[in-house]
Amino acid sequence: MNAETIVLLTILVPIVGSFATPLAGLLSRRARSVWAILVSAVTAVLPLTLIPLALQGGEVIVRKSLALGFDFVLIIDPLSIFMAGVSSFVGCLIVVYSVGYIHKEENQNEYYLMVLLFIGAMMGLVFSGNLIFLYLFWEIIAISCWRLIGFYREPAHVRKADKAFLVTFFGAVVMLLGFIQIYGITNTFDITAMRGTLVPGTAVLLILFGLFSKSATVPLHTWLPDAGVAPTTVTALLHAAVLVKIGVYAFARLFLYTFRLPEGWQQAIPIIVMVSSLVAAGAAAVENDIKRILAYSTISQIGYIFLGFSMANAAGISGSLLFILMHGLAKAGLFLCAGIVIHAVHTKDIREMGGLVKTMPVTAIAFLVCSFSVIGIPPFGGFFSKFLVIMGTVQAGRPWLAAAALFTAVLTMYYLFRVFSLVFLGELKRPAPEKTKSMVFVVAVLAVLSLAAGLFVAYPMKLVNIATTEMSWWLR
Repeated sequence: MNAETIVLLTILVPIVGSFATPLAGLLSRRARSVWAILVSAVTAVLPLTLIPLALQGGEVIVRKSLALGFDFVLIIDPLSIFMAGVSSFVGCLIVVYSVGYIHKEENQNEYYLMVLLFIGAMMGLVFSGNLIFLYLFWEIIAISCWRLIGFYREPAHVRKADKAFLVTFFGAVVMLLGFIQIYGITNTFDITAMRGTLVPGTAVLLILFGLFSKSATVPLHTWLPDAGVAPTTVTALLHAAVLVKIGVYAFARLFLYTFRLPEGWQQAIPIIVMVSSLVAAGAAAVENDIKRILAYSTISQIGYIFLGFSMANAAGISGSLLFILMHGLAKAGLFLCAGIVIHAVHTKDIREMGGLVKTMPVTAIAFLVCSFSVIGIPPFGGFFSKFLVIMGTVQAGRPWLAAAALFTAVLTMYYLFRVFSLVFLGELKRPAPEKTKSMVFVVAVLAVLSLAAGLFVAYPMKLVNIATTEMSWWLR
């Protein structure tokens, strides 16, 4: 198969497969689960077949002409292949974990339909080379998230799902206004035809509003901790490598690959994202709900990714791309470990837990390993990404921002070790064994990968360096 066919299948397999899920459910629950795993596994494998193409550098542009600038354009380059590979792989592991996590829940047809649609829309967004199609897939993801966050359908949960939808939908509409303003200047929505365009500050403001709302950047962040009412599998999707990464990916695609930022925004963006990172880390340090702690942690870590990209140098960009992979693996592991714990002890309050290492040894070790990666302790994967981001910040002449990033890392160590201590160490308050093998298997795999990604960091770095070179045209 050529690259165009592979990418089209990567987008269409999960989208079409999602709508076939209820039909599989008519056969049996097992058939539905097997179908969901099969669709997600095929989606995860397809981008991996494009890695040899990515390692060669360059890009493949697929264009189907439509009317009024609404051309269907696909960009197949190291950046899109990298992002698609990370997102689809983590998404597949979450689907496997879901089989054990929601096996007793009703309405599983809708659950798997929305999860697969979510993954498919993410693939469409990643490869989209037209601003309107990017916006279309962006909104499909928002609708999927809305249904998944309110999965349990309790009134309080539905209100929080509505809040998440309204915040991200409003942000997307504002972003669309920015796209329309750019269309007025360039007379096209084709990203590949805009490279090097200096966009006006108002368009940057409108687009950033949409990106920051989706990536839960302070002060547009409150919907993400509230989304913890969703099943843990859903929150893992939101936090790990899919939903909140959309904002940072779009930032890279628009403001590194395509447009030139006005000087004022080049100075302002790093300050905004670093303040967001610090505020979220402080909130995580005083929170007692385990899912909210991890949610604030995600907001804080997303600040690092934005920071590296906004430095616009090779070290910062490489660090941010690597951060997407390392954080995706480790944060998915942390959320899914939390899911095992919550599933067993029936509380989210870490003060009501304790001593679970005695009955959940694999989960405890996996949580600790993934924590080491998120904190940035060598030789775990998160160390290398965080190191590169901070190095890029220093090289850009912003040492005080680098100092703030280091302080945020200290706060990260504090709140994650606090969670581990209160949940897994001390007196055993609520005996609860590790029950579901598929769930434990997935968190063990993510923990091993979080370590292996650091020990063998040279391999993902090859693709990251090529993506950085191909994307950052002004560095050549």
